[in-house]
Amino acid sequence: MDDISKRILELKRERHAVILAHNYVAPEIQDLADFTGDSLELSIKAESVHAEVIVFCGVRFMAETAKLLSPQSTVLLPKSDAGCPMADMADPDEVAACRRKNPDAVFVAYVNSTARVKALVDICCTSGNAEKIIRSIPQDRPIVFLPDRNLGGNMMKKLGRKMELWPGCCPIHDQVTVEMIQRARAAAPGAPVLVHPECRVEVVDAADEALSTAGILRFCRESSGKRFIIGTEQGILHRLRKENPGKEFLPLEPAMVCCDMKKVTLNDLYVSLRDMTEKIELDPALAEAAVRPIRRMLDVK
Repeated sequence: MDDISKRILELKRERHAVILAHNYVAPEIQDLADFTGDSLELSIKAESVHAEVIVFCGVRFMAETAKLLSPQSTVLLPKSDAGCPMADMADPDEVAACRRKNPDAVFVAYVNSTARVKALVDICCTSGNAEKIIRSIPQDRPIVFLPDRNLGGNMMKKLGRKMELWPGCCPIHDQVTVEMIQRARAAAPGAPVLVHPECRVEVVDAADEALSTAGILRFCRESSGKRFIIGTEQGILHRLRKENPGKEFLPLEPAMVCCDMKKVTLNDLYVSLRDMTEKIELDPALAEAAVRPIRRMLDVK
């Protein structure tokens, strides 16, 4: 173990901290983390361990969600400018205006949204539970789904449920095409193509499975197959290979890299713990409103 990793672990013990790392961050960060997972898995884990300090190695909306679920903890985001382009595509003022125009609609926000937007909606969802959440909404209620038009579009097709879709997307997943899948299949015949439901509807149709990052990890772990084509951000390949020795994981497209997810470095993590920066601070009234749709989601059985 290198010196900076040792210093990080020493500081972690001194601060009574836990380090959370998203499946997409750099491998060396994942290897140092106490827990690795998707954004909501990690926020729920943070809540359950009751840590004094939570260092969230991911992007801002994830750290905000951790703070919403663990308000008593100090939550740190090691790289203050690590944002999410899709989350930023839902402007809170525009969401508020849309609510005024659609007073009878149920507003469903993908967890990949800012705390200010969460405070304006009725319920949240993840890529793994979106189907369950939408099914829980009475058929006679109109739905506005935001900010990801692709996840919403895939749910519309799967459930036959009409929804108004916000014009947002993940730039990394939105770039995937059917032609990319065809090329990958030709290069690795017989290997299943696993994509994320943030991909376009026609891409999901062309793939073998559309799964959250947790779903991809589970599918590959439980499958007897030995070769898989992975259509999501490349950071997940590290964990897939680590957890599944003897299996081969091929990126659908080498360009599937989120620059924001890759911003945090070991030095950033060290400085964050040393200086206790950057602390996630949320206005209490905002936090009270923003945590409600998350709690409603968690209450849906």
